Amino acid sequence: MADFTQNRSNYIRILFVAIPLVLVLRLLFLQVFGAGGYKEAAIGQAVYIKKIFPPRGIIFDRNNKVLMNNSVVYDLVVEPNKMGADFDTSFLCKMIKVSVSDFEKQIKRQILKHGAWQKVFTVYKNLSPVSVAMLQENLYDFNGIDLIEHSERNFTEHCGGNFVGYINEISASQLEQEQFASYQKGDYIGITGIERQYEEVLRGQPGVQYLLRDVKQKIQGPYKEGSKDSAAIPGKTLQLYIDAKLQKLAEDMLANKLGSAIAIDPSTGGILAFASGPSFNPDLLTGTDKSKNLGNMLVDATKPLFNRAIKANYPPGSTFKPITALVALNEGVITPSYGMGCGGGYYSCGRRIGCTHSGGGHAANLSLAIANSCNSYFCHIFRLSIDGPKNANTHVGLQRWHHYMNEFGLGHPIGIDIPSEDGGNIPDTNYFNRIYNNNWNSCNMAIMGMGQGEVLMTPLQMANSICIIANRGYFYIPHFVKAIGGDSTDARLAKYRQKHVVANIPDSAYNAVGYGMLDVVERGTGKIARIPGIEVCAKTGTAQNERLIAGKRVKLQNHSMFVAYAPRVNPKIAVAVCIENAGYGATWAGPIASLMIEQYLTDTISKKRLYLKKKMDDAKIIPNYTYILDSLEKQAAKERELMKRMPKDSLKLLNKMKEQIQRRNDTIMAEYYFRKYYLNNVKS
Repeated sequence: MADFTQNRSNYIRILFVAIPLVLVLRLLFLQVFGAGGYKEAAIGQAVYIKKIFPPRGIIFDRNNKVLMNNSVVYDLVVEPNKMGADFDTSFLCKMIKVSVSDFEKQIKRQILKHGAWQKVFTVYKNLSPVSVAMLQENLYDFNGIDLIEHSERNFTEHCGGNFVGYINEISASQLEQEQFASYQKGDYIGITGIERQYEEVLRGQPGVQYLLRDVKQKIQGPYKEGSKDSAAIPGKTLQLYIDAKLQKLAEDMLANKLGSAIAIDPSTGGILAFASGPSFNPDLLTGTDKSKNLGNMLVDATKPLFNRAIKANYPPGSTFKPITALVALNEGVITPSYGMGCGGGYYSCGRRIGCTHSGGGHAANLSLAIANSCNSYFCHIFRLSIDGPKNANTHVGLQRWHHYMNEFGLGHPIGIDIPSEDGGNIPDTNYFNRIYNNNWNSCNMAIMGMGQGEVLMTPLQMANSICIIANRGYFYIPHFVKAIGGDSTDARLAKYRQKHVVANIPDSAYNAVGYGMLDVVERGTGKIARIPGIEVCAKTGTAQNERLIAGKRVKLQNHSMFVAYAPRVNPKIAVAVCIENAGYGATWAGPIASLMIEQYLTDTISKKRLYLKKKMDDAKIIPNYTYILDSLEKQAAKERELMKRMPKDSLKLLNKMKEQIQRRNDTIMAEYYFRKYYLNNVKS
């Protein structure tokens, strides 16, 4: 028992010595090794780090007119966990002119949207100047409230929304992507157009401001007199090739029309005008109502946000005939003097392909065939090219032709410096093998020589192909930006300075085609494009317009097409215009192209032609079926989405019901047309 007592006494002595020793060692460890961490934590509580957003780069036109500028706006952000019991919600809401209930609703909405783990929420964007001024005076009386400054974009010339694009707050999904690793919640980013393509240079570099807080978390002033702050670096400026005056003219003439108008300087590839119709007020893409405006435009049947200049695919119609002629000349199957008789149609393939001319001699040579737009001529010389002596067979000939088209920038995106460009369609042997089970010849594709059938081009591709003809065999990739930060030699623009030579077609072929296009304006189908004192080379086009509706191919109103360059010698502008559902190329597209050329080359529209401009401005060419087709598309999309969600058994039952309804409707419609078109004409 004595031993046990002695041992117990020893254990107690050891504990009395060990515990203080552990405490001393722990304190020593904290002082030596852990001081930095606790110091940082203390600083974190005492210092508020504020991100300073830089102004985005200003965008200028070719004449140094400001197209896109900045204004400073403020967003209200909230940290709910720092809003104490004494938070004066009523006074805050009075300053920002919202109700208390709406304020609370907004916070709840943000928590539901982002999750309770999110500490900071943007509650209101683009506060009014009055609200900002009042908040700045009283901000430090409100824990958990801050104003975040950033730049809002302004379209100072009120044009160019379809290519400049817009900015918006970066999304949660974007923040998860590696390419946006340097961004944080609340940052703004280019969403479309130039704003998106040149985000890296327009964005600038954010700065940081360190502010000292007291024990109640109220801001007291700069931390360490601002020695740790870093200034925001503004984004770089962009100078474009765009001519603001020409751009506004194009947009005015495209009002209440579906289509596009593009003008390019052939010598540089610089885009002078780039309009998509229907045009819209670009100011709708800025300000507090931006989201609502975007939503309205997204559901608009006319699709104003759909950039038809680079996204719409059309059969080019007769605007394609100069390219057909160039290939035939280079293949040696025709000469400029080559002619043929045409009595109003092409009959060599066992079926008639109509021609709008039947008078003798309208296709007596290449120039006349271009000037009079003879369908028979171009179907025939296309077949001669495909079946020509340089080709072992028609399959080889088509692939050879396909290569020509690729070199002309067709069948693939050209590489314009805004996103989402489409590439059109140029069929190859694989396509026809699939369609005709390897059993086909040049007759199966003859209409491609006149720009119909499977050939599809974007308006940008049409404009670029005319640049090639104007330059007699080369082009520069069409682009908007001339200089970055005042530097036209910036490495990011290098690819747009590279000359692309097309198929080594000789100048003699381009000269022959150019004179034919001059005759289009002087004595052919495009007389409407005449400009006194200027030699305009052009080609009219009327593109077939068909849609698949309820499983049936329906013929709609043709598209009006027109391409041109001027002057003939040393061209300074090339233009492509497409007006949907507008008929002949000379009726609507031709005048618009001609007025754009006149404006650019002379800096005015002559008084004698002002009537033509007014006619273009005032014309409304959006057929009613545009809205019907849009409704059908939206209904079809809803049905597809519904079917995705339905069980298989339910889907079968639904399909049976739809079939019954369709048969009933078909019977009713058949009876209606029978009575309308037959019984009313029966003689009693």
